[in-house]
Amino acid sequence: MCEKTTLKEISELITKGTTPTSIGGVFTDSGIYFIKSESICGSKFLNRDVFGYIDEETDRKLKRSRLAKDDLLFSIAGAYLGKIGIVRDEDLPSNTNQAVGIVRLNKNVVDVNYVFYYFSQNHINQYINQLSSQSSQPNLNLDLLGKLEIELKDINTQQKIAAVLSSLDSKIELNNKINTELEAMAKTLYDYWFVQFDFPDKDGKPYKTSGGKMVWNDELKREVPDGWEVGTLLNIADYINGLPCQKFRPTGDEFLRVIKIREMNEGFSVNSEFVSPDIPEKAIIENGDVLFSWSASLDVKIWTGGKGALNQHIFKVTSDKYPKSFYFYQLLNYLQHFKMMAENRKTTMGHITQEHLQQSRIAIPTEKLTLELEKIIAPIFKQKMVNEIQNQTLSTLRDWLLPMLMNGQVTIHTD
Repeated sequence: MCEKTTLKEISELITKGTTPTSIGGVFTDSGIYFIKSESICGSKFLNRDVFGYIDEETDRKLKRSRLAKDDLLFSIAGAYLGKIGIVRDEDLPSNTNQAVGIVRLNKNVVDVNYVFYYFSQNHINQYINQLSSQSSQPNLNLDLLGKLEIELKDINTQQKIAAVLSSLDSKIELNNKINTELEAMAKTLYDYWFVQFDFPDKDGKPYKTSGGKMVWNDELKREVPDGWEVGTLLNIADYINGLPCQKFRPTGDEFLRVIKIREMNEGFSVNSEFVSPDIPEKAIIENGDVLFSWSASLDVKIWTGGKGALNQHIFKVTSDKYPKSFYFYQLLNYLQHFKMMAENRKTTMGHITQEHLQQSRIAIPTEKLTLELEKIIAPIFKQKMVNEIQNQTLSTLRDWLLPMLMNGQVTIHTD
């Protein structure tokens, strides 16, 4: 049996955050976590990479919106409207802004994770967005937030459902943490060899630190190892632009999904567009391909979302001469320079052309050295890709189970 109730009736507190500057507070480089709307990304786990910081004095001024463990956070305004997250021990101490609703549930009657999953269902999320659009500026005020209805099962069933779904999310989170460490490991190795120039010399010692010969280069305005060349990003890789996929719509039942900048960042979704599978092979993307979005959102990623078709505004980056780890990290390291160029042009849209790639200047080691590092980094890349693909499978299973557990199509039996 289910009981229909509202968030207000099962909560001890419903409030929202405050923007620090509105009360004379300040943002800092470290200190108390400040959770922004973009931290609430639809996952049960908040994205701590985009947390801000405030000092203790500002936190005291924001006492009303100070967060506690197991607070349910709703993004109630802006681009992330309707997204939900849960505050964990590692997210504390923290505060949040006025675009975030804070729901402190009565844990005697509800399981926090169950409530999170209930409101994560697609049709509930769509309803929240429709509700918020009733005002001139789409938002979910606290009154509407409190009136959101939820169908409650008995607390024991809530906990069983939440445990199943949480186990999947916990594995996804573990894989994400492992991948963060793998990514940091690979980047550290690359920088050690090709940024700090401490690759192993003929005796296995770090080249620059051990007194390896360095020569001044006028183009780079710095010293580089003797024997290295200076070239451009175009010298080390080919940049193949995607297609205007709207011109290649499928005419039959077979199709490929289109990789736009949204898909490059978030993977395929029900909103992804379709294209004919008979497009030029150069525009077909497979797992492991390096993608570089050169317009609007400048980014470089290794694709793991499955076979798809590349839309315009994204380059597929390949090379017949240099290994993937070399051109991937060279481009990634140069990305900040490209972003500064876009910012200096006073435009909101970054726009990187073949000419900009030709104007770049990079230090290029011997091909033999790049292959030696590739032997070390390639297994790291492979394991990271395996974890990401597994996460997609787990996410699909979780999203398939979620509505059926909530509506009783699937039940959980324990001995």
